[in-house]
Amino acid sequence: MKPPYDAIVVGARCAGSPTAMLLARKGYRVLAVDRATFPSDTISSHIVQPLAVALLAKWGVLDRLAATGCPPIHTYAYDFAPIMISGSPGTSESPVSYCARRTVLDTLLVDAAREAGVEVREGFAVEELTFDDGRVVGLKGRSRGGDSVTERARVVVGADGWHSVVAAAVRPERYKEVPPLIAAYYSYWSNLPNDGRVEVYMRGNRGFGVAPTHDGLTMIIGGWPQSEFAANKQDVEGHFLRMLDLVPAFSERVRSARREARFAGASLPNYFQKPYGPGWVLVGDAGYIKDSITAQGINDAFHDAERSAHAIDQWLGGARTFDEAMASYQRERDEHTLPMFEFTCQLARMEPPSADMQRLFSAIAGNSEAMDGFAQVNAGTISPGQYFSPANIGAIMAAASR
Repeated sequence: MKPPYDAIVVGARCAGSPTAMLLARKGYRVLAVDRATFPSDTISSHIVQPLAVALLAKWGVLDRLAATGCPPIHTYAYDFAPIMISGSPGTSESPVSYCARRTVLDTLLVDAAREAGVEVREGFAVEELTFDDGRVVGLKGRSRGGDSVTERARVVVGADGWHSVVAAAVRPERYKEVPPLIAAYYSYWSNLPNDGRVEVYMRGNRGFGVAPTHDGLTMIIGGWPQSEFAANKQDVEGHFLRMLDLVPAFSERVRSARREARFAGASLPNYFQKPYGPGWVLVGDAGYIKDSITAQGINDAFHDAERSAHAIDQWLGGARTFDEAMASYQRERDEHTLPMFEFTCQLARMEPPSADMQRLFSAIAGNSEAMDGFAQVNAGTISPGQYFSPANIGAIMAAASR
C-alpha cells in the first residue's frame, strides 16, 4: 500500500520547515510535525549569516523578515585589545546579516511551509519511529490532548535538533567528535544601541558578541571555557557581568541599559553524524553540530535543507537510488562544512593567539580588503581555507610591510 506521505519531517524550525517547504514546492506530499507551537522560542545563536539571507531571498521569505523590523547588519567589528578589525560580512549580492529572534524567524518559516502545501501539526510529540524489516516507514505520536496516531511515509526526516528523537532511534555513526568547549549564555537588553553592528570582544579566555535584534533590543552572548561550567553555573549573571567588565567602555554602556529576559544558554557538542540510512535522513543540528562561537547554526540548517531536499527529490523522482542520492548529500555537506567546523573548534578553545597570529591580526587591521575577508570568513561567506591560504596570508603581510 502506498504511504499517504512522501516525507514526514520531524521538527519545524530552521532546518525542518525549509526542508518540508522545498519538498512541497516540488510537488511532494509532506507532513511536518513539531512538539512546539508557534511562535515559540528556542536556544539559538540568532545570526542569519549573509549566505543564509541569500537563501531567504531565494525562498521568498526575506521581505517578510525585513518587514518585522529586524535591523540589517552591515559590519562585524572585532576588538582584540589593542587590535581592532572591522569589515563587511557579506558580498555585493547579499551584503548583510540579521540577528533574528527565533519567535519571529521560525514562525515565518512555518508559515512559508504551510503556504507551499505542507501539512503542519504543531504541538505534536513523536513517541517512536515505526520500522518494517529494519527500514523506517513512519512514526507514532500524538497531538496535545489527542489520541496516539501512526503516520507512514517513504522517508522520515529528522530536523529536530541535537536532541533529535529521530537520531536517537536510528543511532547513526558519529565521527569527528570534539567534546563541548564553551559554556555560552545570552540575554537581551533595552536602551543599548550599537549602530547596527555585530561587535565581538575577546579578552583572554573570555569572549562575547553583541548584535541588534527585534523590538529595539540588543542581544549579548558570551561565555567561558567548559572547564568552568560547573563552578560558574550557580551565578551566571555575576560571571557574565564580570566578563563585560573586562571591556570597561562597553560595561559602562550596559550600566545604562536594562536586561529584559532571563539568561539562556547551552554547552554544545561538536560532531558529525551519518545523515541517512534506510528510510531516514538527518538535517541541521540533528546530523551535524558545533560550538556557537561562529554562529553558523541557522546558515548550516538552511543549506542542509537545500541539499537534502535536492537529494530526496532525486531519489523520489527516480533519478538516483536512495543510497546514491544521500551519499552525495553527506559528501557535499561534509566538504562544505568541515573547514568551518575545524575553524570553530579552534576558536572555541579560546587559546591565546600565537606570535604569528598576532602579527597577522596587526597586518589585517587597517587593510579594508583584508578586514572584509576576516569578517567574511567568520560569517561563513568564504572558507577559512581560502582566507588563511599561504597565498592570501602572504599578500596581506606584503601589503602591511609596504
